[in-house]
Amino acid sequence: MSGVKRNLANKASKLLELFPVVAILGARQVGKTTLARNLVSDWKYLDLEDPDDFDLITRNPKLFFRQYPHHVIIDEAQIYPELFPILRGIVDLYRSEKGRFIITGSSSPELLSQISETLAGRIGLIELGTLKANEYYQKPLSPFYELFAEKLSIQNLISGIAPLSNSEMQLLWFKGGYPEPLLEGNPLFYQQWMENYRNTYINRDVARLFPRLNTVAYRRFLTTLSKLSGTVINKNDLARAIEVSEGTIREYITIVEGTYLWRSLPSFERNIVKSVIKMPKGYIRDTGLLHYLTRIGTFEELFEDTLIGSSFETFVIEEIIKGLQATFVTNWYSYYYRTRNGAEIDLILDGPFGLLPIEIKYGASVRLKQLTALTQFIEEHDLPLGIVINQSESIEWITPKIVQIPVGWI
Repeated sequence: MSGVKRNLANKASKLLELFPVVAILGARQVGKTTLARNLVSDWKYLDLEDPDDFDLITRNPKLFFRQYPHHVIIDEAQIYPELFPILRGIVDLYRSEKGRFIITGSSSPELLSQISETLAGRIGLIELGTLKANEYYQKPLSPFYELFAEKLSIQNLISGIAPLSNSEMQLLWFKGGYPEPLLEGNPLFYQQWMENYRNTYINRDVARLFPRLNTVAYRRFLTTLSKLSGTVINKNDLARAIEVSEGTIREYITIVEGTYLWRSLPSFERNIVKSVIKMPKGYIRDTGLLHYLTRIGTFEELFEDTLIGSSFETFVIEEIIKGLQATFVTNWYSYYYRTRNGAEIDLILDGPFGLLPIEIKYGASVRLKQLTALTQFIEEHDLPLGIVINQSESIEWITPKIVQIPVGWI
């Protein structure tokens, strides 16, 4: 996949001009190494999963960094946590020099704690997800994301044509975005790859990072959790279903989040009018993996499954988050919203661009009565607009403050 241009490449290059160290974080097999090596193809490369490379840097790290004081890529850096304080010392010797090291990692709890303790102020962070639809089709990032560069305005999109068609988006929705099986295009390879990915993730990656973990119980947890994707997770009910303690479930959720397979959306609680549910909602981040774990093998099976709505919602939310992560917009957050009376909004973005509520529907049209919660939220917060994303054919105003945007625009 070395020829696939990633949306984050420009941002990563700019961060190398601003910081001594850049970290590329994300799940296994999403293309972190490829992105790093494409950015700086002539740099020294070390893979800490390779015994020779691990030995080279750990045998005498200070000597190594005297020999290679800059222009080094260190892959899977969380394997050697002692690296970080040493790296801080090396960086501080020439504090003003930028673009010296790239590190990658696929386990955020350990890696981020090391970064925050030792490299704060010295490092630029990038989170790389699976392929976004425009990356697969090798098209530019949609102008939709220009809306977030300043105060929201939808007028510039109204007369345009969606960058991608509904059918093009459906391929990525169903198959997900892991680069290798997606780009290979062979259905048999796809299924075998997913099987290997799940087994390797549990039996090697998670087992190595958490050696006391009961891998059999964790496998049951992952299967059960996938069926609950897109819902508010009741940890007590989940613990009973898997026959483990609620404390164990909290640990498992920390692990699955920290290895970038699961995203928890916190509840938007800044509502003085209504009582809201405060528990987070979560989902398997890649819909291809979600469909594999829930044994949905064809697009026809997906359309007949009760999971279809939450699956499409997951796909759209991740596409939007991946798109925003590729911009230079900072200090933004994502939430969901649900009141105790059942009013719900799938995604709320809050940032310097303002507050934007987004409702997601997998159909091609939407009825006004389905938008009651969105309409009320807009009124209660005195917002300029809200968005509905679905599989329609064109951008249209549904009400004076609610605009329908086809999924191909994101």
